This record gives sequence, C-alpha cells and structure tokens, in this order.
Amino acid sequence: MPSFLANDILRLWRTFCVNYEARTKDGTDKEKAKRKLKNYKLKHSRLLTCYSALIYLMAIVQERGTVSPEDAKSMVELSPLRRLEWLKKQHKFDFSNQVDEIIKAYVDFLNVTDQPEKKLIEKFSDDKQSQTALKEASEFGKQVFELLVAMSNDNQLYRILVV
Repeated sequence: MPSFLANDILRLWRTFCVNYEARTKDGTDKEKAKRKLKNYKLKHSRLLTCYSALIYLMAIVQERGTVSPEDAKSMVELSPLRRLEWLKKQHKFDFSNQVDEIIKAYVDFLNVTDQPEKKLIEKFSDDKQSQTALKEASEFGKQVFELLVAMSNDNQLYRILVV
C-alpha cells in the first residue's frame, strides 16, 4: 500500500494551499487580483498535479492490491492529463465520462489562462468575472472529488486518504 507516497502527495497539496493562504493578507486591488488569479490556477493545475497522481495510484491498488516501485515511477513519468487518459484506457474501470468532464474543464482553464498576465489581472480585477472563474475552479475540484469517490468502492488507498 503506497501510504507514505500518498501522504507525501497530500502534504504537497496542503503545502501549496498553506503557502497560498499565508500570502493573501491585505494589499492593493492589483495585488488582490493577482492573488485571485493565483488561486484560480492553484485550484486547477496544482490540484490536478496532486490528485491525478492519487487517482492513478488508487487505480493501481484497485487492480493489483499494491503499488510497485515501477508503478510509482510510471506514474511520475506521466503528466497529470496523461494519468487521466491512462485511467480511461483501463478496461477494468468505467470512469470515461467523468474523466472526459475533468479534461474538458482543464482545457477550458488552459484556454482562459492562455493570455498575457496583464490581461488576466484585469479580468480578475472585475469581481463578477473573478467570481465566475473561481466558481468554475470550485466545480473543477468537485469533479475531481466525485471521481475519487466513484473509485472508492473497496479501495483501501481511498480509506487511507480519508481516515
């Protein structure tokens, strides 16, 4: 059981979050907009980096009951999106629709952030636009969570992640 590896991945995620929260005190409107943008990015790319690894490991545990060092190395060599694509190809699991929704939401995120930072800061300076974007980020997190829950059936690693 990859308990220590899973714990390290979760600790990395929490470190991302704590470091972000520690830097969100006060500031000018421009600084606040920059923080909103950073939060938006955190809730997509960093979340997917960490949780695609956990999803990958959960699938391996479900299939084999354990994770070998070679499995962990294979996981590390894949990008977060490739990990999700790998999951879709596993015939033992049928999470294609959920994975497709996550990938689509991530591609939408990439399209939004594929702009000069100045333009993005302007966007996140507008409360209505930033609220819409952060709502999308929250929905993305919910989609990843729902995939984890769907994979949780009799999965010992899921239990370790939660308890």
